[in-house]
Amino acid sequence: MAAVSQGLIDFANHHRQPPAPGIAVVRTSRFQVTLQPDLPIPGPNSITYVRCRAGEANEVIEEARAIVAPHRLPVHWILDPEVEPSNFADFLRARGVDLDSSVKVMVLPIEARIDARPVDGLELRDGLADDDSFNAADAVNREAFKSSARVDRAANARRRQNQLAAGNRRLILATVHGEPAGSAGLSLFPPSGAIINGGAVRPKFRGLGVYRAMIAARLAMARDAGVPGVMVWGGHMSAPILERLGFETVGWRKFYMDTSAVG
Repeated sequence: MAAVSQGLIDFANHHRQPPAPGIAVVRTSRFQVTLQPDLPIPGPNSITYVRCRAGEANEVIEEARAIVAPHRLPVHWILDPEVEPSNFADFLRARGVDLDSSVKVMVLPIEARIDARPVDGLELRDGLADDDSFNAADAVNREAFKSSARVDRAANARRRQNQLAAGNRRLILATVHGEPAGSAGLSLFPPSGAIINGGAVRPKFRGLGVYRAMIAARLAMARDAGVPGVMVWGGHMSAPILERLGFETVGWRKFYMDTSAVG
């Protein structure tokens, strides 16, 4: 197995989302707020990298919430192993913000090889090619993750244009015999690394090898970009698959749901 470089590990654990088309970032010395109004779900909308003294914790929560409030968006507080104070989650729980989920921070060096077995009828298309392809990829995600959020075609059109404008975003729409089967995103940050995100396969197409094929395709894209490897946040469903493909765990994230700005 190819060795994982310290640089890739550092990228996986410390990379911070920069401002980008459609993505607003407010970075302070104590936390970072990331907002994507056209993707109004927690996760993409988040408060991360909390670093403060225990006596400042309640003040930090109020300050971050004040930034989010005008946008009326649900957010995840995403805590990492270096969060300060280490018991910051206790301050969140005292305000009704509870643990929602946790993931493993996982990496795969660029020298790795993933053998994607043939899938009958599989085609990997550019999900950013046009609005129909983007909407099809979005529909795959909604079905796979059981989203009940309202479909907003205008917001989807803006999101596609923003991803194209960013220049470092890639989106795969996997079809099987012409039917949308999977979708997968990739964000390139050369020379540091690349981030795999949004991998989803519709239930009727699971177990065929679609997910593996999309991982292999994104690894090839990252290789072409000249980065040392890829990182991903593996949840309870994806992490076991990723481990079988050679991904190594180098950290963790815990997600706490905050809907105070929505009501």
